Amino acid sequence: MTDRTDHWDAVYATRDDSRVSWFDPDASESFDLVTSLAAPGDPILDVGAGTSALAHRLITAGYGPVSVLDISAEALQLAQERLGPLARSVEWIRADIARWTPPAAWALWHDRAVFHFLTDPRDRAAYIAAMATALRPGGHAVLSTFADDGPETCSGLPVVRYAPEDLGRTLADLAPDAFKPVASSRHVHRTPGGADQRFQTTVFRRLGDDADDGLTA
Repeated sequence: MTDRTDHWDAVYATRDDSRVSWFDPDASESFDLVTSLAAPGDPILDVGAGTSALAHRLITAGYGPVSVLDISAEALQLAQERLGPLARSVEWIRADIARWTPPAAWALWHDRAVFHFLTDPRDRAAYIAAMATALRPGGHAVLSTFADDGPETCSGLPVVRYAPEDLGRTLADLAPDAFKPVASSRHVHRTPGGADQRFQTTVFRRLGDDADDGLTA
């Protein structure tokens, strides 16, 4: 157990997840982006998914196989209970993303709001190394973080804010020649409490011998 694990287990054990600031009832924005980049049959990894509805939407729409990774056993248990029999269609991975060695290659890596919590440079380096290992050449990584004018903390923890170009430089520094940014956007998330949180989302292509290095996402 790490302090980070204890923190997130406590969050999901003691709070109504429909009231946490990151709650998104139907994961529409993530679903639309993921399905624009992946085809049915492409393996998809949702990193730091918590109790997100994304896995359910992907499976019922015929996408996947889907893997869900989260640091919190409490979050994964709740997500499985809500999926019911469909939970058997998902690979569930309990892991700290900064301490995890991927066992397989995915076509798409989706992270709605994990990377910005990694304030230690060593954790960021470990995350990007795992992402480079997990993604097959030509695959895509979708990284959503607080924007450079977004919140400075979340769930009582400090975060690192990014403009798309800052995130691109971070990946280039930590994994030279491994990723190319292909698209970026900004959006505002309205929390259940009515606050606006500014996010940026950047899509990266995993480069490699078999990858198309063009700029079309």
